[in-house]
Amino acid sequence: MTESTPATKGLVLHSHARYYDFVVRLLTLGHGHALHERLVGLAGLAPGEAVLDVGCGTGSLALAAKARVGAGGTVHGIDASREMIEQASRKARRRRMPVGFRIASVETLPFPDGSFDVVFSTLMLHHLPRPLRRACAIEITRVLRPGGRVLMADFRVPTRRRGGWLGRLHRHGSVTAEEVRELLVGRGFHVLESGDVGIGDLHFTLASREGHR
Repeated sequence: MTESTPATKGLVLHSHARYYDFVVRLLTLGHGHALHERLVGLAGLAPGEAVLDVGCGTGSLALAAKARVGAGGTVHGIDASREMIEQASRKARRRRMPVGFRIASVETLPFPDGSFDVVFSTLMLHHLPRPLRRACAIEITRVLRPGGRVLMADFRVPTRRRGGWLGRLHRHGSVTAEEVRELLVGRGFHVLESGDVGIGDLHFTLASREGHR
């Protein structure tokens, strides 16, 4: 891996990479695989589409997306953490799935304008300060094709307070559905659907790109 670590104002998870999948399983009560299948289903992925996963972590969602878009589709994942990208790349090699993983920041996505039909941003926005969330939305808008879709999913405030070590895991931050809607509508998106993911303390917003503002 020769790529250098990009400059970013967001939280970058370096040492977390080795147990990230385990933590996701805990936070989703063992439904990590079901979560990824649910998200690609909500996005309505179709064979042949081009997909980007922003803040891809260890790559599980990107690999699920590749299974949906098939040989005729393309999937890329970016993350600012070298360790996350290394884990994701190993997964892709083991499964013999051609997914392109790159070290990059949300401030500067390394793709031309209008490259993708669908962009995911999941379990990532709460790691970004508010000004950076807007910068991320601008970049997502840029790389989406007209009529393309974005699916954002993140933690909501838990309905009940948990104690112990599981409670500490849940105190990772949250983003309200209203914040996500405002972020996307402010970039000229039309919200298609939103609500609870149905797994863990997660909500989602699916929107389509109508053009730059």
